[in-house]
Amino acid sequence: MTKITLSGLHTYPIKSAAGISLAHAKVTLRGLQHDRRWMVCDRSGKFLTQRKLPKMALLQVSVAADTLTLRSTHTALELPTPTTAQPMAVDVWGDRCPAWSMGDAAAQWLSDFLGTDAQLVYMPDSTHRPADHGAFDTPNSFADAYPFLLISEASLADLNGRLDQPVPMDRFRPNLVISGCAPFAEDTWKQIKIGDMVFDVAKACSRCSVPGVNQATGEQGKEPLKTLATYRRWDHAIWFGQNLLAHAAGTLQVGDEVEILA
Repeated sequence: MTKITLSGLHTYPIKSAAGISLAHAKVTLRGLQHDRRWMVCDRSGKFLTQRKLPKMALLQVSVAADTLTLRSTHTALELPTPTTAQPMAVDVWGDRCPAWSMGDAAAQWLSDFLGTDAQLVYMPDSTHRPADHGAFDTPNSFADAYPFLLISEASLADLNGRLDQPVPMDRFRPNLVISGCAPFAEDTWKQIKIGDMVFDVAKACSRCSVPGVNQATGEQGKEPLKTLATYRRWDHAIWFGQNLLAHAAGTLQVGDEVEILA
């Protein structure tokens, strides 16, 4: 029997910006460390994503010690993680929650990069935004609805076998990538153990337009969503990947074994 393992770990410090691949990661209830703890929003506090601004895919991010660095092709900006509040209210899919402004320098840099008025905010530990818009009391970051997204390599391979031009996994922006299972085996799981960590498989992930954005160029296209819609569409949505909830904080490492508990 083929062993199922964790083959990829990815965090996205700024919602809808480029991700970071990791060999190991600290895990909190609200996601991998740093995952979507920052968010770009307009001046009113409403979140901005690649859905309307596909160029956000080109926003490179790194986190070191207490510094967040933003990079574009020509410029970079270093920002300290805020320790004192500049509070404001933000909106994520109708969830109103408190955040801290990252200041005028970040707002100007992002506005110049994106070509629209924008600002950067941070989610402090004191903010409690429940997962799936209140369906669970588990805390979430600025991620759409759940703290973790899992996709198997086999599911992507199945999709790529139907496409004229294969797409990389980054189109779907997962946190956890697994290998060694059958295509869409993750659809049948209810609870899994990765290394020493237990996760509930809470809900399939309905896909928006973001998988159509080439993460290397920031260009929007019709695939792979057009093809996915031919065999992964039901209940008025396209489904790919599974949302997870962690039972406790811990650590994960690429190569960890995955055990199907239910």
